[in-house]
Amino acid sequence: MDREFLRQLKGFYESELTNWILPFWMERSIDSEHGGFFNCFDNSGAHLLSRDKYTWSQGRFVWLFSRLADMKTGLFTGTQRAEFLEIARKGAEFLRKNCLLAEDDWRCVFLMNEAGDHKLPVGCNTLDQSIFADCFVVCGSARFALAAGNEEYYTFAKRLYLSCKERIQQELFQTLPYPLPGEFRAHSIPMIMLNTAEEMYYSASALDKGFCRELLSDISNCCADIRTNFTDDSGVIHEVIRKRDGFFKELLGEHANPGHTLEDMWFIADAADILGDEALYSYAARTATRALEIGWDEPYGGLLHYSSTTGGPPSAAAAGQAEAMEKQVTGGWGDKLWWVHAEALYTTLRFALREDNPVLLAWHQRVFDYTFTRFPNPDTETREWIQILRRDGTPQEKVVALPVKDPYHIIRALILLIELLSKTETSGKSGKVE
Repeated sequence: MDREFLRQLKGFYESELTNWILPFWMERSIDSEHGGFFNCFDNSGAHLLSRDKYTWSQGRFVWLFSRLADMKTGLFTGTQRAEFLEIARKGAEFLRKNCLLAEDDWRCVFLMNEAGDHKLPVGCNTLDQSIFADCFVVCGSARFALAAGNEEYYTFAKRLYLSCKERIQQELFQTLPYPLPGEFRAHSIPMIMLNTAEEMYYSASALDKGFCRELLSDISNCCADIRTNFTDDSGVIHEVIRKRDGFFKELLGEHANPGHTLEDMWFIADAADILGDEALYSYAARTATRALEIGWDEPYGGLLHYSSTTGGPPSAAAAGQAEAMEKQVTGGWGDKLWWVHAEALYTTLRFALREDNPVLLAWHQRVFDYTFTRFPNPDTETREWIQILRRDGTPQEKVVALPVKDPYHIIRALILLIELLSKTETSGKSGKVE
């Protein structure tokens, strides 16, 4: 591939991170009084609507600042990286002090107020409403432990990780904001546990080598579950299956989430590198390409939030099986979301470079063109991205999952893109995860 093109692309992504995205969050998100981070902004980023702190987002912020601190591409100075690590440390400390239900109860609350006091989410009667919140705390704590060489936070992450595994095995967990009846399984569970196990593996490789064997087994099992149980013969991942008999015909069973698939396929690509499994890597590349094919919105451009498993808008009938999820699919399938396109940018370029694949490079350019003509905030004083668009690409004020503005997918994708292109620039090829 043209090295000058890749060099210019790297410069573009570096500028996007340092001049457009990161300044927004450095100026607005850090709670210097209580610790933790604010991110309950409106879609444009102009107004902070609440000072509440969702544990889900707090764990993500810790991961982001830890990861920025650990970047070694030369983009940031040593002083800047030390600042990022200190921000991550304060966020990790806020979580360790406040996120557990009780001192020896290894479950995370879903919502806290500004000071870290526990809050019941509206309409809920328990504090631990989502296993995803726990997983993001694990990921953030593990990544901070790795960046700082801190065994105390590694131990915290490990205990919470083992609690997550046990609760999932025993089916004693919840999945707010989209709960599912007990007869179903969601792709999101092996997907998040794959990502969480990988984060634990990177940390354990430096701080707890004896735990790596168990983590390798967990990584392998998650990949096998996704590949065997959720992927159909045409290479499409179904977001929901039945526990007893797999695929089924109603709306829940016949819809795909292209963004989830694209994100998960780079998790699986990482797993393939960790496990040394080239066949798994090839599966991930094929499945990512299929997600782009069924998810691309030909009339308007961009990737649909949800599609039919055969492409285009979801068409199967809702059957009243999981009201919140069915409502989300039927009402939001045509939305164009920031995180879907951020994930697609990284996934397409990663596979394109690794396999020298012109088809996926063309997909990267297609996603790039849509993303950077639609999502960057037209208010250059505010900056960041407009995160939620209508199908036609116009902004809309709408909540997806949590009532927050979330930098996680954008900053993570930019970090990974910059590192990928830096490695390619140095070695002439994309290389593998280390």
